[in-house]
Amino acid sequence: MADRQNFSSGAKWEDAVGYSRVVRVGQIIEVSGTVAVDEAGNLIGPDNPYEQTRFILNKIIRYVEKAGGKKEDITRTRIFLTDMFNWEEVGKAHSEVFKDIKPVTSFLEVKSLVGLEYLVEIEATAIVH
Repeated sequence: MADRQNFSSGAKWEDAVGYSRVVRVGQIIEVSGTVAVDEAGNLIGPDNPYEQTRFILNKIIRYVEKAGGKKEDITRTRIFLTDMFNWEEVGKAHSEVFKDIKPVTSFLEVKSLVGLEYLVEIEATAIVH
């Protein structure tokens, strides 16, 4: 069995809920649901799904790299939206980041996220090769 590595971002929710930002087992890297919050706990892109998405995707890439992967290893994103009508802005940001990689993705509308200020939450999977 491959060794398991857990990576924390220090987010307040990690200890409260009991999860890791990233878990790597062998070649597989899983990134937990990520919202647009910086290291100081500040919301990035209030009322702006495009800006929230750009920030989240770049944050995910940083953590994939921290776990030993790279952007090109990302094979799946799962995008949770509080309003599906924001899909075009979110999709535009996703395309700008991943237009050459084209991971599989899903858009899912949810009633709410961990706070009303969060419009987008994204999970990702990477397979290091």
